[in-house]
Amino acid sequence: MNDQSMPNRDKTVAKQLVTYLEDRGVRHIFGLCGHTNIAVLAAMEDSNLEFVTVRHEQIAAHAADGYARVTGKASVVLSHLSPGLTNAATGVANAALDCIPMVVIAGDIPSYYYGKHPHQEVNLHADGAQYEIYRPFVKRAWRVDTPELFPEIMEKAFALAESGQPGPVLVNVPMDFFSAEIDPELWKRQLTNTKTLVKPSIDDETARDIISRLIEAERPVIYAGGGVILARAWDELRELVDHLGLPIAHSLMAKGALPDDHPLVLGMTGFWGTPLTNQTTLNADWILGLGTRFKEADCSSWYPDYTFNIGEGATKLIHIDIEPQEIGRNYPVEIGAVADLKAALKVLVRVAREMKPEGIKRQPMREVIASFRKDFASSNLEMQQSDAFPMMPERILADLRAVMPRDAILTSDVGWNKNGVAQQFDIFEPGTALIPGGFATMGFGPPAAVGAKIAAPEKVVISLVGDGGFGQNPAVLATAAEMNLPVIWVVMNNNAFGTIAGLQKAHYGLNFGTLFPKADDPVNQLPDYAAIARAFGCDGVRVKSAADFKPALEAAIASGRPTVLDVAMINNPTPTSGHWNILDIYSPQGGVGHVATN
Repeated sequence: MNDQSMPNRDKTVAKQLVTYLEDRGVRHIFGLCGHTNIAVLAAMEDSNLEFVTVRHEQIAAHAADGYARVTGKASVVLSHLSPGLTNAATGVANAALDCIPMVVIAGDIPSYYYGKHPHQEVNLHADGAQYEIYRPFVKRAWRVDTPELFPEIMEKAFALAESGQPGPVLVNVPMDFFSAEIDPELWKRQLTNTKTLVKPSIDDETARDIISRLIEAERPVIYAGGGVILARAWDELRELVDHLGLPIAHSLMAKGALPDDHPLVLGMTGFWGTPLTNQTTLNADWILGLGTRFKEADCSSWYPDYTFNIGEGATKLIHIDIEPQEIGRNYPVEIGAVADLKAALKVLVRVAREMKPEGIKRQPMREVIASFRKDFASSNLEMQQSDAFPMMPERILADLRAVMPRDAILTSDVGWNKNGVAQQFDIFEPGTALIPGGFATMGFGPPAAVGAKIAAPEKVVISLVGDGGFGQNPAVLATAAEMNLPVIWVVMNNNAFGTIAGLQKAHYGLNFGTLFPKADDPVNQLPDYAAIARAFGCDGVRVKSAADFKPALEAAIASGRPTVLDVAMINNPTPTSGHWNILDIYSPQGGVGHVATN
């Protein structure tokens, strides 16, 4: 192709797309190059957009997920066709199940080759259908069929990703459309569209009905879900809790919605919840559920003897959520309201102050919570101070909390670093605990920390991850080194897929396919993640004793360098007080506990 036949790059759809994204306030795009999206990359070269390039598309999706959780706005992923799109699918699905807004822009084969099965196309059952791969988990998957429709599809994509119950969307674009030329007015008209929708609230009559039930209740509890975090409704929640003296339990995804040292925070419910939390929610006469799906692990598999006894039992439920289908999904409700939680809580706080100007203290409940915290801390103290090496997981968490700034961002992964953190690690600032909930994706934490650091460069960002999870995507270190992102990865290294190893040991009395080969010396286990970090251009430290961990962490924070701390850990199970219905799968005759006894 000679120069005269080359399109004017300033007038192409790719260039217009980049300008549109800049005008929307997008500053970072996460992705990996491919022949179907290089026109977009070329258009970005002299723009204000920063392309966060990775070595695997799953890393891009998880990093974009972490970025969106911190900013509260839709992140953008740029993907290549078929293998790029499927590589990213796990990360996008993780974002979908946790309701994280994301716009995925995927290149596709040229539109004029549909049906011919060109290079890398997925068309074993239908032509021009690669976007169908994402249909089960994104809010919507668009295939752009003409270049002229692309601008309005992009505007709809951002609006849908960020509105209602947030989530990812896919915009699938044939690569030839990126080089097409269309009227710039088609893009400019999108800029006149509002970028913030007015969100639904509740009326005063409904608010008075809800508040009257809570005032009259003998044992009321607020149950907060991840929707509180998504709606940034933590200030309003705190006002309601403080004014009516309502104890608050939370799901995994609402960890940190109120500071864990707040005198009315009970903690997390469910399988990995604490006895006090589960017993308090079980005995409640009224529960105000806020932005929660009442998911299995948080509800002890919905068995009425462990966490919630709603419906047939004595507990009555008020449920507020932005998504109608979540209300009554798992428990019947007395009052159900579809509303944005920030807007609804503002009304509830105002009405509560009108109906009960003096407020309610509930001092006995505060004393029960304080007493439990003291006893729970005492029960962990020996393990938190243990000099054993490999380290006790409780010691790792205790030392981390002692060093980590109050407003630092922590990403967890799957295993002790998720369940233990949710149960016994204090989070003090809302929105600073980034946890993979619904999909529980192993490998989420390390890339999410990169996205979080890009979104909040002024904050300390720490990824707490198991060796199984870190081994999923170690190439994230390349991106961190290239961008000089001082993320700290603490690898809780127990040479196992520890949670599953514990379950298998409990049910079958053996470990097969769940443990990694062990060296005689735990300091010299392979792989050496500290050495891998150094090979990527990051700092790497292999901790050699329990006493070495805390100063190594302090030094890593002070260094301003991306750093991996490889910490050998004893594979002790996370304590449980709830229930998880796997016993009938592995042990149909019953009589076997959830965790190994040795």
